Amino acid sequence: MAAHLSSGRVNLTLLREAGRRELREFLDKCAGSKAIVWDEYLTGPFGLIAQYSLLKEHEVEKMFTLKPGRLPQADVKNVIFFVRPKLELMDIITDNVLREDRGRSPQRDFHILFVPRRSLLCEQWLKEQGVLGSFIHREQYSLDLIPFDGDLLSMESESAFKECYLESDQTSLYHAAKGLMTLQALYGTIPQIFGKGECARHVANMMIRMKREFPGSQNSIFPVFDTLLLLDRNIDMLTPLATQLTYEGLIDEIYGIQNTYVKLPPEKFAPKKQGEGGKDLPTEPKKLQLNSAEELYAEIRDKNFNAVGSVLSKKAKIISAAFEERHHAKTVGEIKQFVSQLPHMQAARSSLANHTSIAELIKDITTSEDFFDNLTVEQEFMSGIDTDKVNNYIEDCIAQKHPLIKILRLVCLQSVCNSGLKQKVLDHYKREILQTYGYEHILTLNNLEKAGLLKPQTSGRNNYPTIRKTLRLWMDDVNEQNPNDISYVYSGYAPLSVRLAQLLARPGWRSIEEVLKMLPGPHFEERQQLPTGLQKKRQHGENRVTLVFFLGGVTYAEIAALRFLSQMEDGGTEYVIATTKLINGTSWIKSLMEKLEPAPF
Repeated sequence: MAAHLSSGRVNLTLLREAGRRELREFLDKCAGSKAIVWDEYLTGPFGLIAQYSLLKEHEVEKMFTLKPGRLPQADVKNVIFFVRPKLELMDIITDNVLREDRGRSPQRDFHILFVPRRSLLCEQWLKEQGVLGSFIHREQYSLDLIPFDGDLLSMESESAFKECYLESDQTSLYHAAKGLMTLQALYGTIPQIFGKGECARHVANMMIRMKREFPGSQNSIFPVFDTLLLLDRNIDMLTPLATQLTYEGLIDEIYGIQNTYVKLPPEKFAPKKQGEGGKDLPTEPKKLQLNSAEELYAEIRDKNFNAVGSVLSKKAKIISAAFEERHHAKTVGEIKQFVSQLPHMQAARSSLANHTSIAELIKDITTSEDFFDNLTVEQEFMSGIDTDKVNNYIEDCIAQKHPLIKILRLVCLQSVCNSGLKQKVLDHYKREILQTYGYEHILTLNNLEKAGLLKPQTSGRNNYPTIRKTLRLWMDDVNEQNPNDISYVYSGYAPLSVRLAQLLARPGWRSIEEVLKMLPGPHFEERQQLPTGLQKKRQHGENRVTLVFFLGGVTYAEIAALRFLSQMEDGGTEYVIATTKLINGTSWIKSLMEKLEPAPF
């Protein structure tokens, strides 16, 4: 089932198993039949740790979504609330508990499981509502880092960036440090820590303090990771704003991937039957799971979209040739061998059909004039053309009332590529946006300014060209089919964050001291002492393993670029990626948007 988690250099099944064990132990504390009431946001992340079958083995008979009103009827002994520690959810739980029929017999026992931490504030709130005493078990389940794939971990904390950069709330950083401590307990102490940015500094400090406070946490496991690289999202705000051009990145940009699942328009997936002429088309979206357990997806996910078509057509030829083999199978042995390969071939054929349909859906969009115009403007900004004046295309889009998020992404991209906009240009954009889309968006613009995405140019100097040249962020001669540089993931632009990881591995950050100073926050290096006997003697030709942790979110294009570096012949480093959340420009800007609600009178 989770074979894809153990396919990389680091066996992430261990982490998943630890999560499952903790969940089983909690369920066994509540003896008897159970119903789980889910905070809806948690169902996706939990699905990656434990399937319904595991819950069923531990007497979970019913599952409900948390909503106000009476709890649904269920003949169970225990009702367990799985919730994030948020006050608005406590109000719903209070309502559920108070409406419980106390006269019924036998009475149901209530329990609450906070994910990822118990909250004193929430418990105090429940106490004030008079329901705290109704809960027999009040515990926490530390779902910090969830394995998404063989080289990918995420905390799925959707508000981490906003909390860190707008609200100065370091809760998610504490959870990141806790998650890293869990990783070290399973995979050994990480000897070297590098970091860039304020949040990175905080996380490293918390890790060092936790290690000091729990001296028993020093384990005697041979270290699997050589290096930890902590990167703040705000040292590279350009990358998520640009449109990702890898296959997986485009699926996420257009349809949104949630916890490895994507929902797609069903028309392309309807089985074509002769003579029925398109009646009875399915209306439910087609839901597919996307991870490296699927052979074809693992091969094409990180390719530039322009290189996907040729792979799919090659695959189609191979599969039809394999099916043709059946006409040549003469002897019983040959027929038997063909039959034994049949399930694998059928799975490959259905996988090919799905990805051909997805590629067609994406192609319809990427070949549209609007997509091309948008991409052209993005690429002009990233290569440093006309970043300091009002852009005609953006003005036209506002006049035609294109989706607000599209406008905000472009304006923020221009601001980042110009180290802030001239006051006159910034005021013009703000005025146009507020007059066209409504003054309720003034808070959103304020948030974007506070986060440093859309801001006036203060120093009077644009550092971006220097950063771009020194780090080779823009490559004119990009090869999309057989790439030789990470810039293929954006067809020309090399993600700054990944370039930093690449340069850290070779030749080291000393070579780019000047540029590092231009990026926000400190850069630092820490070493963690290893007990004697655990120092690693590297075999000749054995690659180093680096864990790159993005604080504030990472895009699929950056993940593809790091995987590309892992596969380079002479790279010498393999990467595992961890993040607070998997993001794209749209979901990232959305997390910073706020709408002023009209007054209730």
